[in-house]
Amino acid sequence: QVHLVESGGGLVQAGGSLRLSCAASGLTFKNYGVGWFRQAPGKEREFVGGISWIDGNTNYANSQKGRITISRDNAKNMVYLQMNSLKPEDTAVYYCAAGLYALGSQNQPDYGYWGPGTQVTVSS
Repeated sequence: QVHLVESGGGLVQAGGSLRLSCAASGLTFKNYGVGWFRQAPGKEREFVGGISWIDGNTNYANSQKGRITISRDNAKNMVYLQMNSLKPEDTAVYYCAAGLYALGSQNQPDYGYWGPGTQVTVSS
C-alpha cells in the first residue's frame, strides 16, 4: 500500500525558511515523479513545484522561482521542498503527490497518490 507523509510544516515569521519533507513507502520510488501543491483557506489547490522521475529535473511555479528548491533522495524515498523568504501569503496546507513516470508538472491528474498535507503558517 502506498503512503506519502509530509512533515516539516509549522509557524514561521515572514522572511524565514522551512524545509518540508515527503516520505514515500509502498512504491518503487525512483519511478515516480513528485509534485508539491498547496491550498490556502477558500482557495483552490495550486502547484508549487515538482521533480521528475527520470532525471531529477525540477519545475517550479513562476511565483515560486528563486524562493524554493525541490530535491529528492531515492535511496531514502524522500523528496524535499526548501522554502525561503516566506511571506504571509504562503500560508497554506502543503501536499506532496507522487505519479508513476510523472515529470513534475503542474497537472494534478498526473499524480495518483497524495499525502495528507502539512500546515505552513507564516506570520507577518
